[in-house]
Amino acid sequence: MEAEYDAIILGAGAAGLAAGLYTTRAMMKTLILESLGPGGQLLITDEIENYPGFPQGVKGQELAMMMEEQTTRFGATIEYAEVEAVEDLDQPLKLVKTYDREYTAKSIIIATGGAHNKLGVTGEDEFAGRGVSYCAVCDGNFFRDQDVVVVGGGDAAMDESFYLSGIVNSVTIIHRRDELRATRVLQERAFNSPKYKWLWSHVVEEFTGNEALEHARVKDLKTGEIYEYPTAAAFIYVGFHPNTEYLKGLLDMDALGHVYTDIHMRTKAPGVYACGDARADSTRQLGAAVGDGITAALAAYHDLSA
Repeated sequence: MEAEYDAIILGAGAAGLAAGLYTTRAMMKTLILESLGPGGQLLITDEIENYPGFPQGVKGQELAMMMEEQTTRFGATIEYAEVEAVEDLDQPLKLVKTYDREYTAKSIIIATGGAHNKLGVTGEDEFAGRGVSYCAVCDGNFFRDQDVVVVGGGDAAMDESFYLSGIVNSVTIIHRRDELRATRVLQERAFNSPKYKWLWSHVVEEFTGNEALEHARVKDLKTGEIYEYPTAAAFIYVGFHPNTEYLKGLLDMDALGHVYTDIHMRTKAPGVYACGDARADSTRQLGAAVGDGITAALAAYHDLSA
């Protein structure tokens, strides 16, 4: 039985699109399966300032469109489907199942990225889409000139809060520690903005409201005080997890589900590679994801040509 594709790439984020660009240019018949839309985390990132070649920065959605156009121009096919399972990873002919059909390939490149963690508090799911959000770029404009909170203290929380600060009246950072984890340049930008307020050593206990979010019930970890903090919206950035549930038991993964690879993005299964946020020890940086995707594609080409 002949394989339908030389390479099937799971995910069309930066890593997947970069991989697809290189596999197609190597004349490998390539299919990219994507459940939402090409770009991955780029689609929910407003301004990107640290990607080489764009000295004035670039919008995440704009860069995603350019990467998609470049990859498809060289022959990659993108189909929209959610991967249900992969099978026969130790065989020369590998099987990828979606909820609509099955595909076969000589190699698989895993680039399914990850998703933001939830707080797991009462009201979080109830008010999702009605004030609780994990994407400032997607939902920020609904809260123009209002007061909002951002939960978290890392780079993602700061990046998204900057976007919000240009739209809303004020941004309150709720952070469980008494200092940020974000890089120094991001911290300084936030501290120098008059739009910011700070709830240090606080956690969210619950989200409350009527038809829409009205308050975050917060707890001061130093005093134990619990009180209602008024807000029109809460944007949550408290970590990230890989989208690799469909691979459990099939590949070596760390405790969080990141796939172990060597420096060439090879997994323990021959002809199976992992790149970007889905792999262990990823830096979760755009440039690194692109490099991972290229490395995986070159390894796949080399292995199939050997």
